[in-house]
Amino acid sequence: MTKTKTKHSRKRTSTELPRVFAWLGLLIPAALIIIVIVAGGRSDPAGSGPVGDSAPDFELPTTTGTEVSLDSVLADGDALLYFSMGVGCDGCFAQIPEIEDTLKDQGITLVSVMVQSPGQVAAEAARFGIDGPILIDGDRTVSDAYGMIGVYGHNDRPSHSFALVSQDGIIEWVKHYATMFVPVNDFLNDLTEDRSL
Repeated sequence: MTKTKTKHSRKRTSTELPRVFAWLGLLIPAALIIIVIVAGGRSDPAGSGPVGDSAPDFELPTTTGTEVSLDSVLADGDALLYFSMGVGCDGCFAQIPEIEDTLKDQGITLVSVMVQSPGQVAAEAARFGIDGPILIDGDRTVSDAYGMIGVYGHNDRPSHSFALVSQDGIIEWVKHYATMFVPVNDFLNDLTEDRSL
């Protein structure tokens, strides 16, 4: 009787050890991903991205059937390019009216860029009372040129990212957020603090 119990105990121990390793093999990568996201906070560190570079030129179609170029936007002053996930992200659309008027008061034009079709984006924008043009970067060329693809695990579209371009065509500030909506006061604090560093 005692011998049988010992054999079973040994068998159980020998099969439990590989199971522990199997679970560790799953849990360790998951824990590392969570640590990276938490350690990154809600945005990338200041100074990340192509700050100081010339802004890549573009001309994109919009949800209103027009075409908008970087030059036409900068003719009125500085521009804040807002690259977002777009359709499927309500916070991304809510962000536009949240910061648009405040930026306008500072002489900055908000330019929203999304990658879905004009019809899809226009329908979602209408839900949020947005009637201004949203630029459509269907092939992701512009988003990629500004370094907005592949941030926070989104390999096929931007996450929630901004690039401030001065009127003379220089990228002055870049910020990537892990959250899909940033309250206007938090956003303005980031914009002001990061640019003063």
